[in-house]
Amino acid sequence: MSHTAHIPSHRKPRQRASKSALRAGVAGGVLSTIAVAGAAGPAQAEPVTQTIEMPTITSGFSTAVAASAQATQQVALDLETQADEDAAAEKAAKTAKKAHAEAVRKAEAKKKAEAAAKAKAEAEAKERAERASRTADRTTLSASSGSSDSTGSSASAPSSSSNVSGSAASIVAFAKAQVGDAYVSGGTGPNAWDCSGLVQAAYRTAGIDLPRVSQSQSTAGTQVSLDNLQPGDILYWGGAGSAYHVAIYVGGGEFVGAQNSSTGTVQRSLDYDRPTGAVRVL
Repeated sequence: MSHTAHIPSHRKPRQRASKSALRAGVAGGVLSTIAVAGAAGPAQAEPVTQTIEMPTITSGFSTAVAASAQATQQVALDLETQADEDAAAEKAAKTAKKAHAEAVRKAEAKKKAEAAAKAKAEAEAKERAERASRTADRTTLSASSGSSDSTGSSASAPSSSSNVSGSAASIVAFAKAQVGDAYVSGGTGPNAWDCSGLVQAAYRTAGIDLPRVSQSQSTAGTQVSLDNLQPGDILYWGGAGSAYHVAIYVGGGEFVGAQNSSTGTVQRSLDYDRPTGAVRVL
């Protein structure tokens, strides 16, 4: 075998060197091309220039804008003013309507009050006329009864009011004259009574001062039997000293009393409401 056959390393370095040179040459060529292209590029490109004209705001345009803004503000102000005026008009209309309704109500109330006052006056006038008529009748009756007694004519039964004289006659006549008057709790006349108020006022016409309340009036005199009553006796309902109602016996089996708010002052038979007892003050 030859000695030179064993030196492969002498060839391989040469191959690597040639390859390196080749690569270097290629790289240099590429870079040269890029450099030439870069140098030629700016010389060949032409810049594109475009001019944009901006509008100029003149003084006239500014005035127009200001006027438009002022007009808009004025419209808004006018709308607000109109809204205020509409609200005020609506409020005034409501107030006027309410005032009219109140005036109508007051007028109707006044008309009703006048009608009620007129009716009351007529009723009171009628009552006074009836009372005067009853009083005249009682006076005539008492006078005729006294004449009969003085001439010796026959008199009525002791229980009848036709032969009553003196204080008893005055008490009975007053009580009967109040028939038809109203009953009012605590009433003492002249046109409204409660039971004890009527009895007290009747006895006052005879100069006798009675206690004010029923309980005291039921013990103001001598206790008498209901079978032995005389005109002018005080009738009571309930116990003596604890009576809840009183009236005046007027003779003929009848009494006059201010009963209650439904009936007022009435003349009734003892059988209508039988009393518990009686006292005689005269």
